[in-house]
Amino acid sequence: MPTLLLFILLFKVASFAQSNFTISGVVRDDKETIPGAAIYLSGTKISTITNNEGKFSLGKLPAGNYDVLIQVVGYLPYSKSITISDKNIYIDATIKANAVTLNEVVIKPDPNRLRYLNLFKDFFIGQTPNSRECKILNSHVLRIDYNKQSKILSVGSDEFLIIENKALGYKIKYLLQNFEYDYSTRIVYFAGFPFFEEMKGSKSRINKWNKKRNIAYYGSSQHFFQSLYQGTSETEGFVIHKLATIGNKNRLPDSTINANIKRLSAGPRAINMLTFTKDDSLNFWLKERSKPKAMAVLNKAKVLTDTLVKTYNEDVKSVNFTDDLFVMYTKEKETEEYANLGFYVSRAPDMGNFQVSLINLLEPPILFYKSGSIANPRSFLYKGFWAYEKMGDSVPIEYKPIVLK
Repeated sequence: MPTLLLFILLFKVASFAQSNFTISGVVRDDKETIPGAAIYLSGTKISTITNNEGKFSLGKLPAGNYDVLIQVVGYLPYSKSITISDKNIYIDATIKANAVTLNEVVIKPDPNRLRYLNLFKDFFIGQTPNSRECKILNSHVLRIDYNKQSKILSVGSDEFLIIENKALGYKIKYLLQNFEYDYSTRIVYFAGFPFFEEMKGSKSRINKWNKKRNIAYYGSSQHFFQSLYQGTSETEGFVIHKLATIGNKNRLPDSTINANIKRLSAGPRAINMLTFTKDDSLNFWLKERSKPKAMAVLNKAKVLTDTLVKTYNEDVKSVNFTDDLFVMYTKEKETEEYANLGFYVSRAPDMGNFQVSLINLLEPPILFYKSGSIANPRSFLYKGFWAYEKMGDSVPIEYKPIVLK
């Protein structure tokens, strides 16, 4: 499988500063307030329901960015992004009836639907050992469309996806905003809001889940940005380098290559000139054309976080850089299975087989919170190990590693 570039909308949640705020509000439709509406904070395990008057309250929240999700049977899911800085937030949410109930969902006949659905699962849930223990319980709510002209596969839904992760012990409700896979560029992008619920299990099962959750957290992009915010990334196992892409000086210009190929492959003398000289044969110029136009050059000097990370405001920090950030997590190694899937990032032989991820900056800077959540997730692309790990290896944003006995 070819190398993929993953562009994922990370759930925006609190920065977990030492503050105490409340999100409250009321849920209504166009006629009346709605009791029993489920209220979730995306990326977390925090939730509540509205009372008999349709009102709700979520307290003890630190300052930061939140995505509030509302779910009511028979209504379209509702989401609202808010920012808490210095005061409580009140939401007056009006939800809309879902014109198509679950019993009326019509899936258009498509002989390719199963193939597209499997591709969606690979790129959304992932292909890791944890991902293989995940199951989408209501895949029938997915709308799948393939545009032959643009060669883009799009997937959407008007319902929460229900994902059962038996590897980590989470039941995830995911409000999918959109998913796109571009067959031409091989870039994957998906955006949405997850909510995590603990699954029930025996004591031994919970211990296994906690062990796997710790492994999923350590070395993740969430762990990296949390440690970057705290200034502890190197002590926690992250080593940062720069990976530059430069022109291949050992490759002649296209104009020279194409002119010689044309000269040697046209006319009645072409066959006799195929081995004219070592430096003037058609074979030479074809090999020259096959050389890569660009080369990746790794700078082994460590990137110092005090020069990389800047304070953006009271709750947010930023990173801005040229070239790609080459992030190596030295406390876990890559598996052979991972390398065979096409995500592998080349490195010097003496750097070992540690997990390596690349961050390709698109629209600087990257803004991030103490929690590790990203304020502007469209600002970069992941390659390497973080492109390999997807929803099947996700933990709530407030997750703290558990000390195992």
